[in-house]
Amino acid sequence: MAKKSTIQTEKVNNHIVEWLKNYANNAKVNGFVIGISGGVDSAVTSTLCAQTGLQVLCVEMPIHQALNQVSRGREHIEQLKKRFPNVSNVETDLTDTFEAFKSAVPTSKDSTKVNLSLANTRARLRMTSLYYLAGIHGLLVAGTGNKVEDFGVGFYTKYGDGGVDLSPIADLMKSDVYALGEFLAIPESILTAAPTDGLFGDNRTDEDQLGASYDELEWAMLAAESGNTPADFTGREKSVFEIYNRLNTSNKHKMDPIPVCIIPKTLK
Repeated sequence: MAKKSTIQTEKVNNHIVEWLKNYANNAKVNGFVIGISGGVDSAVTSTLCAQTGLQVLCVEMPIHQALNQVSRGREHIEQLKKRFPNVSNVETDLTDTFEAFKSAVPTSKDSTKVNLSLANTRARLRMTSLYYLAGIHGLLVAGTGNKVEDFGVGFYTKYGDGGVDLSPIADLMKSDVYALGEFLAIPESILTAAPTDGLFGDNRTDEDQLGASYDELEWAMLAAESGNTPADFTGREKSVFEIYNRLNTSNKHKMDPIPVCIIPKTLK
């Protein structure tokens, strides 16, 4: 099921950089702010933004973060600052803020729901911090979601990492992001690390949560777009296709526009 990226990396890189530059200039802002997680998506996005020559603020926002995620993020930031003089960074440790939130809200006996809600709270605290920094520096919040996450399985937090001003890599599959990451020479430690959202304070991977790898989910997304159904597959392919369909359906509320109740003119 592994998908080999076929994108023309240099041309795609240049296209996105020009798109970012034009969007920021038209919006009359100074540049971009990006949350750095230690993963490939944020590393690629921040490198793309850095190439615009506009101000780029890389933000670390640890909340009980695993040390390997922190170290990868810092390695990338230091590399990026050496390559691009327009890049700066700041660390906003939100651990105490997160703990204060936990102590202020009621809990529940359903630990699974509590843990998931608190994981999403981490993402929303980070979004709030990015928009604060964007506001005081005149920047846009650059999203780091890729196509299979944003439009396939909805693997992000609504109004958390999904709350952004623009999405530079949201039309790229995960395999495309890795190909672009290799072209951009982001740290090898990031390219070889297992993808994780880092929202639970441990080392669980995205695959652990999703039940399938990104290669498998990309295959399923393309199969679904081609009109296939579970009946077309057997074994692992059938299981992966069903996982994709389940996640795509349950997360439609993230991917579709917010529904608006339209009042008939006769009632106005």
